[in-house]
Amino acid sequence: MPASSALASSPRQRAFRLSALVLGTLLAVTPASAATNDSYPLPPGSSRHESQIQQARAFAQKLLADFQLPGLSVAVAQHGRIIWSEGFGFADLEQGILVTPLTRFRVGSVSKVLTAAAVVRLVEEGRLDLDAPIQKYVPSFPVKPWPITTRQLTGHLAGIRHYLDKDEAIFREAKHFSSVTQALSLFQEDPLLSEPGTSYAYSSYGWNLVGAVVEGAAHEEFLRYMQRAVFEPLGMRHTGADHPHQLIPHRTRFYANGAGGSHQHAAHVDNSYKWPGGGFLSTAEDLVTFGSAHLQPGFLRKETLALLFTSQKLKSGKETGVGIGWRIGVSSQGRRILHHRGAIEGGRAMLMLFPDSQLVVALLGNTYADFAEEQAAQLGELFMTAPR
Repeated sequence: MPASSALASSPRQRAFRLSALVLGTLLAVTPASAATNDSYPLPPGSSRHESQIQQARAFAQKLLADFQLPGLSVAVAQHGRIIWSEGFGFADLEQGILVTPLTRFRVGSVSKVLTAAAVVRLVEEGRLDLDAPIQKYVPSFPVKPWPITTRQLTGHLAGIRHYLDKDEAIFREAKHFSSVTQALSLFQEDPLLSEPGTSYAYSSYGWNLVGAVVEGAAHEEFLRYMQRAVFEPLGMRHTGADHPHQLIPHRTRFYANGAGGSHQHAAHVDNSYKWPGGGFLSTAEDLVTFGSAHLQPGFLRKETLALLFTSQKLKSGKETGVGIGWRIGVSSQGRRILHHRGAIEGGRAMLMLFPDSQLVVALLGNTYADFAEEQAAQLGELFMTAPR
């Protein structure tokens, strides 16, 4: 542009450039831990928990800094009501877009407990037998030396392998799979690691097969059934598949941590190869809503909740600490917890239920980080005392 044209620009154009310069300067000098969206309204009833929320905010800010998170979303619910939900840091570092409670994050393996809800809904309806050979629902799956059941798959007892180094090349291709059944091709011809029921071996691929079972039992495409049977009944309006080519409102950017606290874009991935076990997007509010529905009968029957949260056993009789998808344990503070974490390219997630206190917490980040059960339990502890 000629110098005379630049000098002749309108006051509005000059103001726009000045605003952009100021924003760029702020992003360069302001750490993510200093960015909060104070204008976003807190949930009704939060004022009763003001002192607890102040402590929780400080905890979240420290988490953001300690784990070098570009952005973080946190929500807490008790007795079925959200009592705190807030965003910290940035959903988009380049555009200066802050995280809010509406920001959608990759939840990774927390997807497994979402899919588990679909499994037990089908059990309640009498359409799925957990102990039938899976070929009853997925006849195309190759027969193995031993029968495999859906119950074993949901507890990581089926002998299905997890990811191997050889899979990395496939993931880098970002191939799109048109169905959960098509994605079974990644592992279905591989031998089992062991006789089903004899050993525990964590497997996200096993949950791909669970998704195919859901599809076969429901006689409905997996993602449609999840929407109709789980997300819509619970009002989870911001939860769904992480379609890479669709425009999804409020989806965060995904980052990887670099040297010296810097960030870069995470590698492009297409999570259609693992919708059931790691491919969903959600918000912290939707996750605590989901968790709250598992603390009292209503969405699910009392006996179904017991099924979800009863540890499975090996054939030796040893308990595994895993029910139907959910992990069952005790926090370092001695409280009974039901939980799952998620780790994925450009994301970290933690969902934890405290059934004896009717409390649920969710933490979501937009880069891979190591926050996990310890941090979720610490956050939960802040809300255990009665509000003042």
